[in-house]
Amino acid sequence: MAIINPHINFNGNAREAFEFYKSVFGGDFTTVMRLGDLASDDFPVDREHADSILYIALPIGPNLLIGNDVPAALGPVNERENRSKIAVSALDREEAGRLFHGLSKGGEVEMPLEDSPWGTYFGMFRDKFGIEWTISHDPKVNR
Repeated sequence: MAIINPHINFNGNAREAFEFYKSVFGGDFTTVMRLGDLASDDFPVDREHADSILYIALPIGPNLLIGNDVPAALGPVNERENRSKIAVSALDREEAGRLFHGLSKGGEVEMPLEDSPWGTYFGMFRDKFGIEWTISHDPKVNR
């Protein structure tokens, strides 16, 4: 069965927020990836955004709390609006595909379901009701 995990967007303070969450929940981050970690000739990243958090995950029991900084080019996150995604961790690629294609039907795909730079099979979309979702399968996680 799939596990649902919260995914929170931040205005450049994701690391600070996650250090706070870690101090409350305990544990260690499973992944911390900065935008600069992806820098290459094909994907240049300016110094101003290199330390922005692309992906951070903190296990809480069998679940993950996931977050990222929204790139400045996309504009600031309105902190009075819903700024979260529902993140679903699928047991395998087949389940990820079924959930992604089923939930995104009639919606808007923001990132197609494919292998991600951080090692998961990942996709992102807004469903037909305006709710934002991410679907992923991490082959390193055994459940």
